[in-house]
This record gives sequence, C-alpha cells and structure tokens, in this order.
Amino acid sequence: MFDELKQYDDVIKIFASSPLQKDCKFLSIKIQPVDGKSGRAFYATQFTATQAFQTNLKPWELYDWAANNLAGKYKQVLIVTREREITYLSNAKRTKRLCRDVICASPVSSAANRSKNYLLNEGDDIPVFQELGIFTKQRKVVNSMYAKFKQINRFTEILDDVFKNYGKKELTLLDFGCGKSYLTFVIYHYLVNVRKINAKIIGYDLKSDVVAECNALAEKYDYGNLRFVVADVSKDRLYDEQIDAVVSLHACDVATDYALNYAVSHNVPYIFSVPCCQHEINSSVKKGGDLDALLKYGIIKERVSALLTDSIRAMLLEDEGYSVDVMEFVDLVHSPKNLMIRAVKTHGKSNVNAPKIAELMQKYGFDQKLFELLNK
Repeated sequence: MFDELKQYDDVIKIFASSPLQKDCKFLSIKIQPVDGKSGRAFYATQFTATQAFQTNLKPWELYDWAANNLAGKYKQVLIVTREREITYLSNAKRTKRLCRDVICASPVSSAANRSKNYLLNEGDDIPVFQELGIFTKQRKVVNSMYAKFKQINRFTEILDDVFKNYGKKELTLLDFGCGKSYLTFVIYHYLVNVRKINAKIIGYDLKSDVVAECNALAEKYDYGNLRFVVADVSKDRLYDEQIDAVVSLHACDVATDYALNYAVSHNVPYIFSVPCCQHEINSSVKKGGDLDALLKYGIIKERVSALLTDSIRAMLLEDEGYSVDVMEFVDLVHSPKNLMIRAVKTHGKSNVNAPKIAELMQKYGFDQKLFELLNK
C-alpha cells in the first residue's frame, strides 16, 4: 500500500479525509513537498476541528509516516504524483485502489513530460534558475525541482496572458514585498528576454540585507534596469512617475492593501497580487447574521475570513475600473496561500460594490484596510 510514495521525487500532494474511527483525533491530513536548496522535504499538516498541527518529514521518512498515520485510518487517501492520481478507498474490511488519471493507463516518462513547450524552457539561459538550484550548470532541470520549474512557468503564463500583446516598447513595474524569492528576476527575464520589452523593475522590501543581496545579484546578472530599495509601502515615498504594473506576491496582511491602494491611486493599468496572512478580518469579525455558522469553528473562521478579505479586495478593484480575475496560483513553496488577484484597468469608476461591503462590515463588525484607504 502507498508504494507510490517510495518515489518521493514524483509526489505532488497527499490528502487523507473521513476517519474510519469516530475517536480519530485528526479529521484530515494534508502532505505537501517543499523544494529548497538543501533538497526536498515534506510538510504533513494534521487538522482537528479547530487546530492544525504540522510535522516536517525527510523524504525517506514519507513512506513509513504515511503507512503509520494514514493506512487503514481514513476512508479516502488521495495521492497525486507527476504522472497519475491514485485514490485509496477503505472500509472496515478492505482497501480499494483507484487510478483516476488517464496517464496511468499509458505512463508518460519524465523526459517526454519535459518536452512541453513552456515560456521558460530547459536549456534557456536563465541565471536565476541556477541560483535557485532548479537548473544544473548544464541548464538541465534538477529532478527534484521539476515541480517548482512548472510552478514558475505557471506564474509566467499568468503574466503572459496580459503582456503577450502588450503594444508599448517600455514598461515600469513595481514589486512590493519582493523578498529574495527571485520571482522578481524571473519577471525581469520574461519581460526583457522573452517579450523583448524595455522593462524597468523596482523591488521594495523592508529588510536591508535582502535588498543588498538582490542588488548584488542584479549586478551579477547584468540586469541594468532591475534594482531593489528598502521601503515600507505603508508610509515611505515610492516611485511615483508613470507606473505600468504592480506586483505584490505574499505581502503580509494589510501590506497587500497598501500595495493595491498605491496601484489604484497611481492609476496603474495592471495588478498582480497574491495575498498572504489575512489576519485583519479574522481578528475583528463578530457574529451578526446568516454567516454565523461559518464563524463557529476557529479554522473555518480563519479560512472564511481570508476568502472574504480577498473577495472584498477584488470587488473594490472592480469599483475602481478594473476587470478582475481571482484564480488559483500554485505557489513556489506549495503554500496554501494560492489565490492570485489579477486586475486590468478597462473602464471608469463605479460605486456598485462598496455599499454592499459597507453593509457587511457594519453587520459583522469587522474592518478592512483597502476599504478604509479608498474611502479616506
């Protein structure tokens, strides 16, 4: 059972649900891989009704841990690998294995799978991929990093949906809370080397050591129009000339709201935001109506509050004249914070959503920073 887990490099996710025993402590278990410079590891998150407990696993520990904690204990265990999806259905008497992916009937080798034509391809001269350990010195995808390689391409495809028909020769992009995830370097490479746009990118972060490291890498790669600045988006003066795009990937809590407000106030045509750590509503929301059932249990309240936060942000951007998509964004470290708000300025302002949001805020007693900033 679970023999698929012995090839741990291929594992994308595992999810167990519906305990067989009524006294089972954990209602569900989710396991996801994390690829870093030191190699692959796995995070196992065990959920009760109100809490989540995390265990870090070495790759070689995965099979035994799953055998001890999942086998015979849950009615359904889903295992997703690069090539197939396998579901184990169990009851008190037996376990049935189902393969839900058509690739299972005709397996595709990793080599064939890698032949897909991405925007960023194996063999391309992308220095940051070697810095991340995604490429070898020969520009081949490291086997354990193939999932991250696909995730970066997914992010690039989201950008390309907007910029593949970009009619201008120049573009200025601000990246808020850039950190040192190196995605800013990927954006620069995509715009300059793939789309041949004369791009100027400024990355902002609070940590001076991170900024210094990123500036050193930009100089190392000879990325002349990429620079990084120490700044707090909530209070410091930022670049305020013509801005064509704002990116905010995992800016924590209300920092996302400040980034979105900055984009709106500067009439920025393109916004790409992956919010993170949406604590504001969760900390202030109170019971007050039909949604009370969603506020009863801590973990559900937390998730509902996060979704409500991002829904409000999207609705407010619509009022500001943006066409908004909220889509699943596969994070580079397999984070559950995987929703992207993509907004393109297409029309004039309206006041359709704001009154509904104000009524909801009053009814449930919560605050929302972007609403506050736009209504000063």
